[in-house]
Amino acid sequence: MTEQTQSSIVINASASEVMAVIADLPAYPQWSDGITSVQVLSKFEEDGRPADARFQLASGPIKDTYELEYDWDGDRKVTWTLTTADILTAMDGCYELTPNGDGTTTVAYRLSVDVKIPMIGMIKRKAEKVIIDTALKGLKARVESGAATDR
Repeated sequence: MTEQTQSSIVINASASEVMAVIADLPAYPQWSDGITSVQVLSKFEEDGRPADARFQLASGPIKDTYELEYDWDGDRKVTWTLTTADILTAMDGCYELTPNGDGTTTVAYRLSVDVKIPMIGMIKRKAEKVIIDTALKGLKARVESGAATDR
């Protein structure tokens, strides 16, 4: 895996509440900027969480349809790897959740993205940072709004 960009945020909810929002991929267009639709292609039999999903992205000039393969570790961690895309050549990432013992959860997000278009590494890292920060803020707002308890 290539170099990753990382950031974290504290969310006022339990790890299971946070992971419920992360696992609800079809709801991503409601809180994740740039994601216009998500279709779950397959699920794990043991817990019903997505195994593979197709995303449609429209973020500024970048428009792409891509598929991710997921690996879930309970309510602690989820990782994903890009399997197919038009413009993206890599999108490997991870949410790692750490309960803080006070009803809050620290969510660390790591991401590595690569595209077919030649791009300077510094610009790529800046784009990853924007994606991560936007996603973490959206996740926090979604979880703290009570959306996780609506399931």
